[in-house]
Formats: sequence, structure tokens, C-alpha cells
Amino acid sequence: MKSLSVGCALVLGSGLALAAPAAFAHPAEPAMVAASAATAAPAAPKLHAALRSLWHGHIVATRNYAMAVHAGDRAREKKAGDAVVANAKQIANAVAGFYGKAAGDGLLNLLAGHWSGVKALTDTTKAGNAAGEQKAMQELATNATAIAKFLAGANPNWSESTLQGALMMHVNDHKTQLDEMMSNAPEAEQAKAWTEMQQHMDMIADTLASGIAKQFPQKAN
Repeated sequence: MKSLSVGCALVLGSGLALAAPAAFAHPAEPAMVAASAATAAPAAPKLHAALRSLWHGHIVATRNYAMAVHAGDRAREKKAGDAVVANAKQIANAVAGFYGKAAGDGLLNLLAGHWSGVKALTDTTKAGNAAGEQKAMQELATNATAIAKFLAGANPNWSESTLQGALMMHVNDHKTQLDEMMSNAPEAEQAKAWTEMQQHMDMIADTLASGIAKQFPQKAN
């Protein structure tokens, strides 16, 4: 498996680190905003940049998949789906760099569940299948709880309830994006939702990076 140091080099070379997140009025957000504010000048800047870019890769690839589905372009669907899987492996590899291969494999399995739910939500939203959308959202909620529990069990600096709320915020971002995209909402609305999704993803990445930096101060730097 690739180490996080390799991931950091690739990330920083690509220049994908994003701007600091802003505050939004969402249920789980106060804790996430506080965590993000605490990382305005991160103790491990390379780690923060790497995790932001890796998680940003997830929303870019899933958005590309949704755009391909909306356009009915099967070739682009496959390419985007493969990119989602490749990105999940990179995230799992980064975790394995700190917690070992078993932890990386465990997270990869959970991320596969997240992608399965997002894919199902995308496909059913495109098809106008309300029952299918509801089922996908239920699966994503269950998966978000499982990911939060898994991560909190690995690092005492991560709160299971905070992570679960943040991950559900992310799931709801997927839902909003898909509803607007498939209904051909005005471009300004879609752009606003995409900007918020990126900022929320940064919040999650910053929280994870801060926790790792506290748990492994020497290794994180």
C-alpha cells in the first residue's frame, strides 16, 4: 500500500488544497466549525492538505458520475465510477499509513458501502424512483453511522456523534446535488450547492487531520 507521505507529495504537487471552510447553519455543524477554526493554522499542514485533496477527490469523482448519468453517457459513467473506487483506495491507504493495513482494509470496505449508496441514489434519482431513493438514503445513513463508529474507535480525538453528524451532512449534500442536477435546477443554485459541498468536505478532512496530528504528532509531520 502507498504510504501517506507519497499521497502528500502527489496532493501538494497537484495544487488541490482548498480554501478554509466557512460556517453554515446545519445541525451537526457547530462542532465541525469549531474543529475547522482550530485548524486555521494546522500543526501538520502537509497532512491537512493531503486529506483535503483526497476527500475532495471523492466528491469530484461522484459528481462526475452523476453528470454522466444525467447525460446518459455510459462510457463516462464507467470512467467516473472507476475514479471513485481508485480514490477510496487512496483514502484507505492514507489511513493504513497510520493505523495499519487491517484498518485501511476496514475503511475501504466502509467507503465501498458509501459509494454503493451514492451510486444507487444517483441512479434512482435519475429514474425518478422515489422508493429507491429512500432505500439508498437509509443505506447511506446506516453506513455513515458505521464509518463514524469505526473512526472514533481508532482515535480518541474523534467524537463518534460529531463524525456521524458531519457524514450525514455530507450525505445530504449528495442528495441536494442530485435533486438539483437531475431536475435541471438553475446553474446558480447548482453552483451554490457544489460550493457548500466542497466546504463541508473540507470540514470533515480538517477534523480527521487534526485528530491524527494529535494522536501521532511526530508521524503526522
